Amino acid sequence: MSIFHNSIRDERARRYVPSSRVVAYENVVESEAVLCNFETQVSPWGNLNRESIIKPGGWILLDYGVELHGGIRLLSRNRGKVRVRFGESVSEAMQEPNQDHAIHDTVIEVPQNGMIEYGNTAFRFVRIDSVENENYLIFQNILAVSLLLELDWVGSFESSDERLNKIWQTGAYTVQLNMQDYIYDGAKRDRLPWMGDLNPEIRTILSVFSDTSLVKKTLDYIRESAPLPGWMNNIPSYSCWFVISHWEYYWHTGDLNYLAEQKDYIDLLLRNFAEFVGENGAEMLPERRFLDWPNNGNVSGLHAGLHGLLFWTFKCGERILNALGMDASLCQSVMKRMSKYVPDCGDCKAAAAMLTLSGIADRSDVLINDPFHDMSTFYGSYMICAQPTDVALEVIRKYWGGMLDYGATTFWEDFDLNWIKNATLITELPEPGKDDLHADFGNYCYKGLRHSLCHGWASGPTSFLTNRILGVKFAEAGGRKITVEPDLGDLEFVKGTVPTVYGPVTVSAQKGSVAQVDAPAEIEVANQRTNETVSL
Repeated sequence: MSIFHNSIRDERARRYVPSSRVVAYENVVESEAVLCNFETQVSPWGNLNRESIIKPGGWILLDYGVELHGGIRLLSRNRGKVRVRFGESVSEAMQEPNQDHAIHDTVIEVPQNGMIEYGNTAFRFVRIDSVENENYLIFQNILAVSLLLELDWVGSFESSDERLNKIWQTGAYTVQLNMQDYIYDGAKRDRLPWMGDLNPEIRTILSVFSDTSLVKKTLDYIRESAPLPGWMNNIPSYSCWFVISHWEYYWHTGDLNYLAEQKDYIDLLLRNFAEFVGENGAEMLPERRFLDWPNNGNVSGLHAGLHGLLFWTFKCGERILNALGMDASLCQSVMKRMSKYVPDCGDCKAAAAMLTLSGIADRSDVLINDPFHDMSTFYGSYMICAQPTDVALEVIRKYWGGMLDYGATTFWEDFDLNWIKNATLITELPEPGKDDLHADFGNYCYKGLRHSLCHGWASGPTSFLTNRILGVKFAEAGGRKITVEPDLGDLEFVKGTVPTVYGPVTVSAQKGSVAQVDAPAEIEVANQRTNETVSL
């Protein structure tokens, strides 16, 4: 029973996380006293174990082992001032972190024989500096405070390639760390619901969690923040992702009542979109024209990509209107016109993915040409879906695996394999003569330390591995009927689970053998080749 009748309950769990490594320090006595220390209560009579003493001008840099969201708790024996710096990398904590959207660098006063908590961001590393000129600062502990929506991982993925298994898990964790009050784009920055970012996140959530309530809460928030005829996040293409995401969410959950709540908005949105299709079928979306950051200045690539994305939007819109028993003739006529116009995507992989996935034209030839470059962590989600399985698996191993090789525990806002040619790990102090992987790279809005190293739109491999490799496809909304056709590519075996509203479907497959499927009694598994339904 709550005594606060007009309060909002925080659904997230709070956990205290001890540091796992002292990265570096200067002028500190007993630096390891706060290492692997589980003490949460300060004792004014002293710690029976040890205490870390930071001398005037001294500092200590701690590693908490994994990226997390929250802040720190300092157990201090004497009053004084400290400078606190959070970092997603060692480099960030050692320099001057960007202050947009969350404070990552500040001076606070710690109490005598007390505890203080500070911070609301994503980080793995914390540097504590004494700013006292005379006093020693004594700490019994410096804990991270994790705030996380602790949901059961109903979905799972395991294969003969441990690298892919780790990538699946990292993508899932990246999105979970961004599932806070709403679904954020990045837990450090921007900490905002962006509709484009949300689509890969929704796909991951549907592949991992059975509790999808935060998806609806976030979609509704974005809709209410963008009254028509405005665009979501002031970006027309992001309103495209709203329609696509609602279809994908409905197809997975079968929640027709929730879909019906969107009918007026989606119907009017589709009518607005129809005004931006020319007589020749070409898209003419207004500013701000955006696919992903690496193609921000590619005029022809933007046009081709937006054409494919808009066609995909009308395709999903037609399905939504049909599911709701509404007139879908406008979508049909617009798609007929658009399908006759096939723009040249050049060598733009993002555009090639949109043309291919939408059904406008198969441009997988562009995607398999030097597939490891001209990538982005956002549209890479769609590039791998538009590639043959063997190529996609190699891209995932090399591109997303490259982040893991350099210390990532969550996937980044953007990444380029060229960055790691002469770079130090994000877990180590920058070395003279080598590139600083966090501070020296990035572009557009994510230059240098502003770059987010935990961005939900980068989680694409998680849903890809679940959907393509495990091969569970819904034959009707909600998954009352499914088909199961694993595509192992070069893998020897794969097994895992896929969440459904009826419970998890478990798949186990060996190369060259018939897959074993275990599904809830309510689900019928259709044999796609014979178009028959088989009981399990």
